[in-house]
Amino acid sequence: MKKNGKKVLHQDILVKGIVQGVGFRPFIYKLARIYSIKGKVLNSTQGVIIEAEGNEKNIRQFLESLKKHPPVLAEIHTIDVRQGSPVGYKSFRILHSTHENLKEALIPPDVGTCEACKDDIFNPSDRHYHYPFTNCTNCGPRFTIIKDIPYDRKNTSMNMFKMCKKCSEEYHNPYDRRFHAQPVACPVCGPHVSLLDRYGNEVANEKQWLKKSWNILEEGKILAIKGIGGFHIACDPGNSKTLKILRERKGRQAKPFAVMCRDLDTVKKYCHVSKKEEELLISPAAPIVILTRKKNYSLPYELAPDINTMGVMLPYSPLHYLLLSGPFDMLVMTSGNYRDLPLVIENREALQELGGIADYFLVHNREIVNRCDDSLV
Repeated sequence: MKKNGKKVLHQDILVKGIVQGVGFRPFIYKLARIYSIKGKVLNSTQGVIIEAEGNEKNIRQFLESLKKHPPVLAEIHTIDVRQGSPVGYKSFRILHSTHENLKEALIPPDVGTCEACKDDIFNPSDRHYHYPFTNCTNCGPRFTIIKDIPYDRKNTSMNMFKMCKKCSEEYHNPYDRRFHAQPVACPVCGPHVSLLDRYGNEVANEKQWLKKSWNILEEGKILAIKGIGGFHIACDPGNSKTLKILRERKGRQAKPFAVMCRDLDTVKKYCHVSKKEEELLISPAAPIVILTRKKNYSLPYELAPDINTMGVMLPYSPLHYLLLSGPFDMLVMTSGNYRDLPLVIENREALQELGGIADYFLVHNREIVNRCDDSLV
């Protein structure tokens, strides 16, 4: 087949690896526009399927860019390219996913909040201001909300939240960073938080929760927080009395509590941080990193008894960033469970199982499908 005197090639491409939930289809769409490629891209249960039509030079450059410069969050394992017969596509489109019996696509991991979304939640003029579920193609929940592959909104716990007009416009705009971001949401159409006492009574709604949570923590109370992959137990790490109470209630007499710090400067105030440790702390995986405490360490003994190291992590969700934007530059953030029991992920379950530990519960109505505890390095 020829177009404008040049032979049109058709390539059937199957990309396997971590290529869903990482902005791969929007990336392919933009790449196709750059190299004047016509065709389509879609998720499948095996990976990402691409049909590409164009002249030989453009097809070659398209494939080279795909191999050499994939999205940062993607991990390509294999690219299978086969010659096909030209269809005569007039444009390049992102299509709905296909479902086959063979399921080989890898489930993408959750990704810590990107700088752009962080800016949004602290910008009073942005519609995502102080919204704890802000995300985009480059960040947000993936593994913890997915029910089935391929990774599409209908196969996640975001399926129950219908996008509003503005979110839908962002989702369908190829030049928006929320283009095909499956968990996209805003205060109008997305999940909401609620602050409860240990009996399940609401004490603050989505407009009041932040200030009330700060007040509770300043009073020395213990707060259970529903995060991305499960519940955390939080309290003021500078309150020796509260730390003693938490140890008694959790049955944890000596094991150090992990902490979440507002930023790297806060971490470096209390701990020695090597270049490698810094890279781990700010990585998208946002793990707990074991760091050596500084000699002028000034936090209570009860935080990490008889040990010169401390488990530290940085915020990795908008909710965390918001909690640490007020009077606290550090919070205890230990797992929401009793010893040897699974991490709690449901609101009702939390009230029942953690009611003996926490005084209050910061919950939300986005289902956690797959529990995921913080990684430790």
